[in-house]
Amino acid sequence: MSNRRTSLTRANLGFLLAKAGQRWNEELAAGFAAAGFGHVRPSFGSILIPLFEEDGLRLGELAERGGIAKQTMTTMIREVEAAGLVRRKPDPEDARATRVYLTAEARRFAPVAERVLAALERRAVAVAGAAEAKRVGEWLGRFVAR
Repeated sequence: MSNRRTSLTRANLGFLLAKAGQRWNEELAAGFAAAGFGHVRPSFGSILIPLFEEDGLRLGELAERGGIAKQTMTTMIREVEAAGLVRRKPDPEDARATRVYLTAEARRFAPVAERVLAALERRAVAVAGAAEAKRVGEWLGRFVAR
C-alpha cells in the first residue's frame, strides 16, 4: 500500500458532496414513497421547486431557475409531465414559447415535500447545529451560483 498523498480519497470534498447529495435524495425518495408519492423522483425538484415559487414559467426561465441545461429540460419536463405533476401550455403572449404549470397532483404533493424536507433539515441541524447548518447552506448557495 502506498503512502503517497492524493486527493483521490473518501475525504475529498467532491466525493463528500456527491455522497451527501446521494444520501439526501435517497431520504427524499423514501419519504415521498412512504407518503404515497413514490412516483415523484428527487430529481424532479429542479423543476418543481421553481414552479412552487412561481407557477407558469416559460421553459427557458424554468431551466435557468432550476439550474438545468436547456437541452436537458425537454427530457425532464416529459418525465415530470408523465408523473402527472406538470402540464405544458402555449404562452399566450408568444406563440413560439411554452409555459409550464403545476397540476392538482403537484399541489397535493407540495405539503408532503415540505414535511419530508423539513424532517431532513431537522436531521441536518441535529448533526451540525443550527449555526453550522446555516453556514453550510450559505456556502452551498454561493458554490452553486458560480
